[in-house]
Amino acid sequence: MTDMTTEQLLDVTVNVNGVPRTASVPARRLLSDFLRHDLQLTGTHVGCEHGVCGACTVLVDGKPTRSCLMFAVTAQDHRVTTVEGLSDAPDARPCATGERMNPAQQAFAECHGLQCGFCTPGFLTTVTAYLDENPTPTQDEAREAISGNLCRCTGYQNIVKSVLRAAEIRTERLGEDGDEAGYAATPATRHTSSSANGGERA
Repeated sequence: MTDMTTEQLLDVTVNVNGVPRTASVPARRLLSDFLRHDLQLTGTHVGCEHGVCGACTVLVDGKPTRSCLMFAVTAQDHRVTTVEGLSDAPDARPCATGERMNPAQQAFAECHGLQCGFCTPGFLTTVTAYLDENPTPTQDEAREAISGNLCRCTGYQNIVKSVLRAAEIRTERLGEDGDEAGYAATPATRHTSSSANGGERA
């Protein structure tokens, strides 16, 4: 008689934040649980567990993906980027060694685009991927870009400002570095647009 309490484990190897990571997991292990429990990357948050809230969003081969809806085994041999992999900077302060937050992280810090922070990792990964496709969004486009992520604290106004500010930061860095890959932050003026002025930037 088969012991139903013993579940077969599979070796899964996923390139996470540029590093191949392997763990033995059940076939039904969700990618979100694989990241949080097996790899100890707890920046990926789990909210609704139904793919609605967006808190668990990570980038799979550069595309925003709800990690609570994806099995870890299906991520085999794919590139996964979590919020921990968006930059090497330890915090918001300028680093003497040159590390800096990515544009979305810097913009959320400048524009106060977070309160409790639970939803923030999902917003950061979503916005980072979005700006790769649309580097100069309008205010309406920015609002549409974040429409799949839920926030219970901010009212979204400062998150929209953060998206627009992140686009500015990307442009500033393009001028500094000649490419968008260098995420070495320099202090920037806070984005202070409001919905009342049609997205005019201070």
